[in-house]
Amino acid sequence: MALLSDLVNLNLSDSTEKIIAEYIWIGGSGMDLRSKARTLEGPVDDPSKLPKWNYDGSSTGQAPGEDSEVILYPQAIFKDPFRRGNNILVICDAYTPAGEAIPTNKRSAAAKIFSHPDVVAEEPWYGIEQEYTLLKKEVHWPIGWPVGGFPGPQGPYYCGIGADKAFGRDIVDAHYKACLYAGINISGINGEVMPGQWEFQVGPSVGISAGDELWAARYILEKLLELSFPLIQSQFRVIGMVLVLTQITVPSL
Repeated sequence: MALLSDLVNLNLSDSTEKIIAEYIWIGGSGMDLRSKARTLEGPVDDPSKLPKWNYDGSSTGQAPGEDSEVILYPQAIFKDPFRRGNNILVICDAYTPAGEAIPTNKRSAAAKIFSHPDVVAEEPWYGIEQEYTLLKKEVHWPIGWPVGGFPGPQGPYYCGIGADKAFGRDIVDAHYKACLYAGINISGINGEVMPGQWEFQVGPSVGISAGDELWAARYILEKLLELSFPLIQSQFRVIGMVLVLTQITVPSL
């Protein structure tokens, strides 16, 4: 009898040409991520060749109950480091059935800017730092901190090495490798100034791809914690660890 781990790691390419596409979008808070999967008849490497899809926006805070249909437009494809094979992650943005960007869809306006010929000619490069803190799920307290207490003063933790200085490195390294596998232009990681706090960098990436890659990297981190670390949560929505993301400011054009 097959074990659950055997089925989770099943290589579909041994028995079918069909693949699984995980459609990913930003939820109603502007920070939470949502996703659902669908079967495709074969490998796809161009988002324009992917079908649009829909979801119930009243359940994500993005549409009223009496008119809840929201349409997903595929925008970027990454290799799926969890299912592997030809399976893919698809970054989407969201529209009304009439084709209008919903209020939480900030990508649509950004795409118009980045596709303008004057902007394209400049070839704008972006490098984005994403800081986050890993928290214990049950107590919402940073890993590496004594429960109900506080760590020693800042100093030994930034880029620190050792069991008393670096906490959660297995998660960080797994995320790093998964992003590289996916095709995300992740350029590095490092421990930050307090225990349980880390950072990864995306870029240099050209134009709107920087945002697509950052959100894909965030998704992978949350999914990694969901699947691998049930006692730790990530407050970039509660899944696996608690991942507290530091707000990012991207310069306007």
